Amino acid sequence: MPVNPWTLSPFLLLSSALVFLFPFAASALSQQGQALLSWRRSLVGFPEGLNSWDSTNETPCRWFGITCDPSNEVVSLELSYVDLFGKLPSNFTSLSSLKKLVLSGTNLTGSIPKEIGAALPQLTHLDLSENALTGEIPSELCILTSLEELHLNSNQLEGSIPIEIGNLTSLKWLLLYDNQLSGSVPSTIGRLRYLEVIRAGGNKNLEGSLPREIGNCSNLLILGLAETSISGFLPPSLGLLKKLRTIAIYTALLSGQIPPELGDCTELQDIYLYENSLTGSIPKTFGQLRNLKNLLLWQNNLVGIIPPELGNCDQMLVIDISMNSLTGSIPQSFGNLTELQEFQLSLNQVSGEIPAQLGKCQKLTHIELDNNQISGSIPPEIGNLSNLTLFYLWQNRLEGNIPPSISNCQNLEAMDLSQNGLVGPIPKGVFQLKKLNKLLLLSNNLSGEIPPEIGNCSSLIRFRANNNKVAGAIPPQIGNLKNLNFLDLGSNRIAGNIPEGISGCQNLTFLDLHSNAISGNLPQSLNKLVSLQFVDFSDNLIEGTLSASLGSLGSLTKLILSKNKLSGSIPNQLGSCSKLQLLDLSGNQLSGNIPSSIGKIPSLEIALNLSLNQLNGEIPSEFTGLTKLAILDFSYNHLSGDLQHLAALPNLVVLNVSHNNFSGHVPDTPFFSKLPLSVLTGNPALCFSDNQCDDDDKRVKRMTAARVAMVVLLCTACALLLAALYIILGSKKHCRGAHECDSDDDLEMSPPWEVTLYQKLDLSIADVARSLTAGNVIGQGRSGVVYKVAIPSGLMVAVKRFNSAEKISAASFSSEIATLATIRHRNIVRLLGWGANLKTNLLFYDYMANGTLGALLHEGDGAGLVEWETRFKIALGVAEGLAYLHHDCVPPILHRDVKSHNILLGDRYEAFLADFGLARVVEDEHGSLSANPQFAGSYGYIAPGELSFFTLIRL
Repeated sequence: MPVNPWTLSPFLLLSSALVFLFPFAASALSQQGQALLSWRRSLVGFPEGLNSWDSTNETPCRWFGITCDPSNEVVSLELSYVDLFGKLPSNFTSLSSLKKLVLSGTNLTGSIPKEIGAALPQLTHLDLSENALTGEIPSELCILTSLEELHLNSNQLEGSIPIEIGNLTSLKWLLLYDNQLSGSVPSTIGRLRYLEVIRAGGNKNLEGSLPREIGNCSNLLILGLAETSISGFLPPSLGLLKKLRTIAIYTALLSGQIPPELGDCTELQDIYLYENSLTGSIPKTFGQLRNLKNLLLWQNNLVGIIPPELGNCDQMLVIDISMNSLTGSIPQSFGNLTELQEFQLSLNQVSGEIPAQLGKCQKLTHIELDNNQISGSIPPEIGNLSNLTLFYLWQNRLEGNIPPSISNCQNLEAMDLSQNGLVGPIPKGVFQLKKLNKLLLLSNNLSGEIPPEIGNCSSLIRFRANNNKVAGAIPPQIGNLKNLNFLDLGSNRIAGNIPEGISGCQNLTFLDLHSNAISGNLPQSLNKLVSLQFVDFSDNLIEGTLSASLGSLGSLTKLILSKNKLSGSIPNQLGSCSKLQLLDLSGNQLSGNIPSSIGKIPSLEIALNLSLNQLNGEIPSEFTGLTKLAILDFSYNHLSGDLQHLAALPNLVVLNVSHNNFSGHVPDTPFFSKLPLSVLTGNPALCFSDNQCDDDDKRVKRMTAARVAMVVLLCTACALLLAALYIILGSKKHCRGAHECDSDDDLEMSPPWEVTLYQKLDLSIADVARSLTAGNVIGQGRSGVVYKVAIPSGLMVAVKRFNSAEKISAASFSSEIATLATIRHRNIVRLLGWGANLKTNLLFYDYMANGTLGALLHEGDGAGLVEWETRFKIALGVAEGLAYLHHDCVPPILHRDVKSHNILLGDRYEAFLADFGLARVVEDEHGSLSANPQFAGSYGYIAPGELSFFTLIRL
């Protein structure tokens, strides 16, 4: 029977109306989906990665990052490296089925909600790493008994590791590294029997000792607590960790001996315990670790011999036990380490010979045995190491020849054999090494000539053979070295001319040929070396004239041509070297006038030495512009005129104009008034008073009379001084108590004072004495106390007070003057002057308002307020100051006490190196050092320069 279509119309109309009014009723989103959308709406912006999170879906199971079980319950939320920019949700009630929550690298902020513990009971994997989460680790997380992996690393979490961590009995991975956690590692961690990985390094304030209960974590594979403040002894219970593969507790505060029980962890592959304070010897039991690949124990206090048993570790890749106090010899058993790639033993006290068996380790790429007491010869078997790239044996007691077999090391890139007793020639084959870029042979007894094969070493960048007995001429083939940057052949027996072909070394910046027997003229092509910064040809037999083309060396900072046979005039074009800081043309046969252009060199600040020549004429008026110049020597010439153009040089520290023909009055300035007569003598027409300069006879008579009067006055002054000393010492003998001797401090500051100022200061000792009170103390060291002093002009200066009766203080006082008075650099504190009497020595410096770097880092909360840009500027400033001392000072200076409390900070946090009391100067080209106190350093710091001068100044 046919159906009347009109009879269904009411139902159709009703259905259509319902669909129109409630279009989503049939596909309503689940409660879990609604919770996730609610969290998404709380985020900043609309994360692009969550575009698929659609409210029209019935479930979130097809959304990006979501995984569901067969019943459409969400079991996994994984969103790694998606920019979410928000906080973690605190309401997880509807997501109780969640087993895996991964939100790593998503820019989350805020704290970890404690509700996670109760709301997600099935959670096995929680990864919130690489975010910006703050606050503490909630102890409520520790009720997640099913949790197997907890990744909270790389956040900003604070507080301690919850003691309840031991309740996570299913935990296998615990990653807490790179946070700001403090406190100690809780002993309850020993309950985690299934734990395989614990990494909590990079938490600087994590302290205390490693709990012995760690030995209960019998499944542990990786133990990482590097760059923390973990201290104390390593527990012997570590030997119970039979599955342990890696122990990494480096750059921490460990002390005591390495437990021999660690040798029972036979699965160990990596031992990283460097940069601690471990003592004792390297355990022989390490020879049982047949799987060991990396043994890094450098920079500890280890003693004893290197155990031969290490030769059993035939899987070893890297051994670095440098910077300890190890003795004995290198075990011959190391020849068994055929997989070894790096062997580093620098800075120990190892003696004996280099075993020939090392030649069997054909995978070796690095051998660093420098700074030891190794003797004997270099074994020719080293030539078997075809993979060797770095070979450092400098500062040992090696003898014999450099083995020609070295030329078989075709991958060699850097070789340093300096400071030994090597003899014989440099093997020709060394210069056939196509990858060699650094060859350092300083301070040996090498002889023979530089072979022409040097031109084949096309990758050579640094070649230094200073202080040897190398003879012959410099081969012209050296011009083939397009990459050569540093050429140092000073203090040898090289003869002949400097080859014109040297101009082919287009990248040369440092050229040192001093103290040889080089003759002939300067090469005409020298001007083509436009990158040259340092040139030292002093103490040779070079003759001829100075070429005007030298003025084209626009990068030149130091030009030293002293003690040669140069003649003719100084070219005016030399003034075009606008970066020149030091110019030494002394000890030649130069004649003519001093070019006025030299007075226009803006950077000339270290020294200008034109002494021992035949120069004439007057001092150019342009010399008034040399406002930065510290040392000026015109002695032993035929110069005339007056000295008035030198009166306005504010930074002049050393001046010698003796034995010339200068006339007129000596400038009436404090600097000239304090000059010794020896630097002005030999100028008969110079006047030393305000009187009119008379003819020679009268002047001679007056000078004679003046000298007689001076002798009489000096004798009288000495008598009065001795009488005063007698009275003072006599009164001190009668002192019987504090009340009778309370004037001692006044005596320490009593006249007579000798005062030398290097800057124009309105300063008197009386003003200084009034300010040397406890309230003005701003620093104190082993040699003296530093005060803040306001002088009448309103300027604030720092005054360091020494006790001249103490040997250390007196030596520090002398050392600071000897170094700081002759150097100028923007990152070295400026010495303004000094004062001394019989009891006290004073040094005057620029005052630094922001104190020391040490105070900034370790006292108060100042370090947190300093931006990274400022921190970088401080580090860069210190580096530039040290580089100036080591490379630009003539002679070089070693500070020997660089630490945070000896770095001052200016108004804008500019870094200034200070406290040069332990500094020493390299006095001659052979590297001898000035005398200073035997121990260099402060508590907690020993200068690397004490270990080796070349550690600092050779690159």
